[in-house]
Amino acid sequence: MAVEYNVYCDESCHLENDQQKSMVLGAIWCPVSKRLEIAKRIREIKIKHKLTSNFEVKWTKVSPSKLGFYMELLDYFFDDDDLHFRAVVVPDKQLLNHQRFAQSHDDWYYKMFFVMLKVIFEPDSRYFVYIDIKDTLGHEKITKLHDVLCNNAYDYSKKIIRDVKRIHSHEAEQLQLADLLIGALSYLHRGYSSNSAKIALIERIKARSGYRLTQNTLQRENKFNLFIWNSQG
Repeated sequence: MAVEYNVYCDESCHLENDQQKSMVLGAIWCPVSKRLEIAKRIREIKIKHKLTSNFEVKWTKVSPSKLGFYMELLDYFFDDDDLHFRAVVVPDKQLLNHQRFAQSHDDWYYKMFFVMLKVIFEPDSRYFVYIDIKDTLGHEKITKLHDVLCNNAYDYSKKIIRDVKRIHSHEAEQLQLADLLIGALSYLHRGYSSNSAKIALIERIKARSGYRLTQNTLQRENKFNLFIWNSQG
């Protein structure tokens, strides 16, 4: 019987003209059978640190006063074998040349989503993809994204990638965890350093992953998988 996975996707600085240098697309995935257990554990960590169980984890909320909480959350991610992360970092969007490749920014965006997710998909498994609701990704774009993913994966009957849908981040602890990891990568690649708690979390990710976060991991890296995209490609 095919194993089913939920894939929780988020993004940072994905708009074409948002005056932000770097863009990150990322996803956390886990077996469907483990999703409730994982969500329960994350809520327990929130309560342990005197937060409400429905406190929404976000990179923008990271502060020194909550550093212990976010550190424990990162350690939980790295300690749980059922949780996996993959991200694509575009270091400098100003180097993009859509005209050269006869594409729009949206076209390129869909391609980047596939580049990010293609390493996750295995033909013998089934995937349900959940994307954090952004005003730039309406229903029509989600439908097109599903088609692009399936076509690029030769999954024309949509047996592998069963569904792609939008959800709010407060609905899924895994999506909140993705926001935290993506936010750390975005902060690092944009060269920021003013928030000591955020720098501490980035250093913890480096230590736990064993990577500097500025170079590609092996494509088969299964825990913390990173691809730094080259604009020439």
